[in-house]
Amino acid sequence: MKETNKAVVLLSGGLDSATAMAIALDMGFEVHALSFSYGQRHTTELEAAKKVAKALGAQEHRIANIDLSSFGGSALTTDMAVPKGRAPRDMEKEIPITYVPARNTIFLSFALAWAEVLETSHIFIGVNAVDYSGYPDCRPEYIRAFTAMANLATKAGVEGRTSIVIHTPLIDLTKAQIIQKGISLGVDYSLTHSCYDPSPRGKACGQCDSCLLRKKGFAQAGVADPTQYS
Repeated sequence: MKETNKAVVLLSGGLDSATAMAIALDMGFEVHALSFSYGQRHTTELEAAKKVAKALGAQEHRIANIDLSSFGGSALTTDMAVPKGRAPRDMEKEIPITYVPARNTIFLSFALAWAEVLETSHIFIGVNAVDYSGYPDCRPEYIRAFTAMANLATKAGVEGRTSIVIHTPLIDLTKAQIIQKGISLGVDYSLTHSCYDPSPRGKACGQCDSCLLRKKGFAQAGVADPTQYS
């Protein structure tokens, strides 16, 4: 197939995915942003994704509807309490209950399907293996395994017309480095949302793992945190 300059970018509305999208655009890709309404406990992040996609200039932005809450197993898809106020060492001890079973595998599979329809081999995901909460589907070995599977699972791959590339431009960066990179590319982080348990009005709780990592990142980057906390 004739290669295009299109790329599918997984866009959650959070800090990392917004930065990954900005990097894709800076690399010259025409961005087709993909978000998910997956039965998560709030829609604040989806509203943020819409704003980010528009502000950065996505060619199009689609929201796929799936329901991972029918399986549960995560504080993000059930009414289980979200952990608050944890120290960094506690975040590293075990995979937290905010991990959503198989989420990145499902999201990347949707992205793979759309990429094949768009006739592109490029997919971007903002996973990070440095300042993160220990999720197994954010590790380099996971991305390598999914890439190998993707090239075995698609018509274009089997026919040798393309070779899927999963771009992970943030995987080896600290949160501070991610923020600095995004600032250099014009990302407006006030549009993004990272909190696992926002208030009814959409303000970040300031105490969940994601909020604490976000706060730490802005502090270490020497950049004012534009987040509205409860």
